[in-house]
Amino acid sequence: MAAEQQIVELLGRSIDPSQQKDAEKQLLEAEKLDRFAITLLTIVGSGGYQQTSRLAAALYFKNFVRRKWVDPEGNHLIPQDDVALIKRELVGLMISSPPSIQSQLGDAIGVIADSDFWERWDTLIDDLVSRLTQDNPQTNDGVLRILHSILKRWRPLTKSDALYTEINHVLDRFVPAFLGLLQNTNEAIEVNANNEPPLKQNVEVLITSIKVLHDLCCHDVPDALVENFDNICILLNNYLVYDNSLLHTDDETEPGQLEYLKSTIWGFLIHVTYMNTEDIERHVGQFLNSTSNFLITVPLDTKYDLTVSRALIYLTTTSMSEKSEMFVQPKVLGNILEQVIIPNIGLREADEEMFEDEPIEYIRKDLEGTDAETRRRAATDFLRKLNERFSDTITTSTMQYVNRYLEAYAKDQSSNWKDKDVAVYLFCSIAALGNVTALAGVRTVNPHVNMIEFFQQNIAQDLISDSSHAILQVDAIKYLYMFRSHMSSEQWQEALPLLARHLGSSNYVVHTYCAIAIERILALTDPKNELVIPRALVSPSSKDMIRQLFLLIQKSSQPAKLQENEFLMRCIMRILMVCREDTIPHADFVLNGLVSILRVIRHNPSNPRFYYYLFESLGALVKHVAHSQPQKFEDALSGPFFECLEQGITEFMPYIFQLFASLLDTTPAATLSENYTKLIAPVVSLALWEDKTNPPALTHLLCSLINKGTSQIIANNQVEPILGIFQFLISRKPTETLAFDLLESCLSSFPAQNLEPYWPEIFKLILTRLNSSKTEYLTYRFTRLYHCLSARQPAAEGGYGADFVARATESLQSGIFPQLYLPIVLPNTAGKFVKPHDRKLAIVSFTRTLTSSTAFAERYAKGWGITCEHLLKMLVDPPTTEGVVANAASAAAASKASGKGAAADGAQQQDEQQSGMAEEGLEDAAQAIGATGFTQLTSCRPVSKDPYPEFYVGSAGAGQQQQQQSARQWVGACLREANQTTGGRIEGFVGARIENAEVRSGIAGVMGG
Repeated sequence: MAAEQQIVELLGRSIDPSQQKDAEKQLLEAEKLDRFAITLLTIVGSGGYQQTSRLAAALYFKNFVRRKWVDPEGNHLIPQDDVALIKRELVGLMISSPPSIQSQLGDAIGVIADSDFWERWDTLIDDLVSRLTQDNPQTNDGVLRILHSILKRWRPLTKSDALYTEINHVLDRFVPAFLGLLQNTNEAIEVNANNEPPLKQNVEVLITSIKVLHDLCCHDVPDALVENFDNICILLNNYLVYDNSLLHTDDETEPGQLEYLKSTIWGFLIHVTYMNTEDIERHVGQFLNSTSNFLITVPLDTKYDLTVSRALIYLTTTSMSEKSEMFVQPKVLGNILEQVIIPNIGLREADEEMFEDEPIEYIRKDLEGTDAETRRRAATDFLRKLNERFSDTITTSTMQYVNRYLEAYAKDQSSNWKDKDVAVYLFCSIAALGNVTALAGVRTVNPHVNMIEFFQQNIAQDLISDSSHAILQVDAIKYLYMFRSHMSSEQWQEALPLLARHLGSSNYVVHTYCAIAIERILALTDPKNELVIPRALVSPSSKDMIRQLFLLIQKSSQPAKLQENEFLMRCIMRILMVCREDTIPHADFVLNGLVSILRVIRHNPSNPRFYYYLFESLGALVKHVAHSQPQKFEDALSGPFFECLEQGITEFMPYIFQLFASLLDTTPAATLSENYTKLIAPVVSLALWEDKTNPPALTHLLCSLINKGTSQIIANNQVEPILGIFQFLISRKPTETLAFDLLESCLSSFPAQNLEPYWPEIFKLILTRLNSSKTEYLTYRFTRLYHCLSARQPAAEGGYGADFVARATESLQSGIFPQLYLPIVLPNTAGKFVKPHDRKLAIVSFTRTLTSSTAFAERYAKGWGITCEHLLKMLVDPPTTEGVVANAASAAAASKASGKGAAADGAQQQDEQQSGMAEEGLEDAAQAIGATGFTQLTSCRPVSKDPYPEFYVGSAGAGQQQQQQSARQWVGACLREANQTTGGRIEGFVGARIENAEVRSGIAGVMGG
């Protein structure tokens, strides 16, 4: 009981900002207590505690389950007795809890289901079905919420036998009861039409039932539902036209149950229509009628926005089917434009209020390429989709309305500015074919309109004039933003200064949209991956643009307000990435500005996207400028970085570790300064590594520390703790690839004698991992490690070599080396070593095996011949398409699991530098921000250095002009030298050990030069 009271007190303190950090640390300690999770559930279910304490306990339980339910291998981390008790009690507790607590416990059940359902929790569905009732809607809704939290996991999953087995497990046990529940709920709504409390309770059950129905049909309409699908569709259509004054709300802004019910139904219909199943086809007509009638009659109040947007999205989905012909009948099309599209595209009073009072929210909803469901977006997408199918008819009809609204604006520009806004939106809707993408904007333009001419005649004046209404200025900026890919470099040289001047606008939306447009335009590249707007055009004005952006960001000194607008920080990031070394003259100004922002927001990191772009900006500055002033950068950044680490600002830690690593990588110093030396002790302590967001960044940092601080690490006896980190990483699937990164760094930096005592245990750990979890990427990394060892000089000369690997592995198990070399190393080298640096490594490894290995010369005669064959393949055959694809797929999967971005080869890095940044990588990182896990700073990705610059692989190109020989020439020279020093042994082996005459001839040709 004392522990329970202590936890309640800590939970209360954890929601007090002034005590939060200390309370969270104590709660982490309390997690070590016996039955901690059970105690949390006891608090949740106790009526003796305040609602806030129970809710805090439910929230903490959910987060505890996310962190501590299973390890990366799926093994439970808490005692089995606790696991069984939680599963037994959790369902009933959730059902009996208030809605706010139900939400948290439902999420917790979903987390548990991720690892345990269905095979380790095969009684769950039967338990839930047994709890459904005839007359208790609250209980029924609780059961359905639990089901939805479990089944919604299916929606994004790829079809597989395992998934369908799980789906069938649920269908067999649940569908009969579910169909009965739908019927009972419908009857209860009819019976209680004039009785508000039970009416609302049963409508809530119906809403959750439709969500579950969506889950059940997320991959296909199952056979168990097909025979009842007509009745389900009739029921759904009835509720699309259903109305009851008891469900109306007085609030004009907040949706009520009726709106949520209809939007949920349209969400389901969108999905099944998109699947294009014949089960829905025969009902499309009635759904279209109900949807059209709703859109024509629904008021413009904002509480209907979600419902209207879903209804419009449904029309958009049906416009791709055969039923779409009805939309282009002259009378129907006129009605659609006048009564459906234009009213929902036009600005409402509520939109103007949001523009003035909540500008950042206005931007996030309005911005093209986002997922926001708004009336404007949905109406625009509907018109675009119709235009894709019936371009001539739609373009002609829409342009009549565009011209009509432009004429109205021309008559009274001051009063009729909204007419021009509608005209611009309508034109953009038909001018853009396909979606507006985040990377390039509009990719394809309607050939029936002149996009440039429309801009010159109707848009440009709003970009130039200060008297235009602010919303029309935004329209002009958005026009450039949308059609940016269709303007030439010359046109941009004229337009960019006009655009940049709006950074000085006092209107929040105008200057923010300007920053958004500039950032996207500067990222544009041509088919050669060169910037459309060259760096030389941007650099002269870069300092002024950054200064203005700093002023806009720092208008408020409050942490939350200062970091509200991530679009401004993203624009700074892009300018720095494009200008690169041109930033050196004003590096102090930029660095100080970024650091001052960091010092403010560290007190309350509330916007993950903002501080991601802040750290990317610092990363770009470090990457391109720090080499010119290494000490200045170290002094400026080490202070605030160490302060953040000491204060335990976990949100910043992975970024700070990456930036420290990048600073180390760029500094010309050969040893570690005091700032970096004091990082070693905490970095080699396991405490930091246990947070799953840290290992990728810590691995990069530790590798950099090893590279520059080899002597300090050896002197301080820190090699063994580093190998302890390797052991920690190799034991977990999400971090096993990081373990190899760390080991390769140790191999390349530490003298062989410092690692020698540890190799038997290292190989034991790796082979155990290969035996228990043999994935494609794991075998690739093992193969690469083999080559890293084999390619080094023989052990007799103070290095390693193939003999060392054979001896070390054979010490663990006699006869194991051939079992590793023949079926793992050789096939993986030929199939997966597709990167130039990998191929160089393998070529050197094979060559030194042939020329220097005693074991291959004396014991593995057959292996010597097979190695010749594989070496010849590496020299003669380019990587296969299948190998490239397979390697990329397995590397991507491993990088995703570990959370790290793959190191870039030199050529790839050069391309990225040319374009300012690898844009798709940046977009992927930006999309992942805020999600659980590690976010790679694209500007700080480790770069793979060429291990053997003395020769090139593949065809000689511009990049190989300084390299004197090809791989074939280098190998030939090595074989000839070895043949001479061994008295012709290599030639003798070629004749005696290579069975294939073609391979013999090929190797002889290589040796002959």
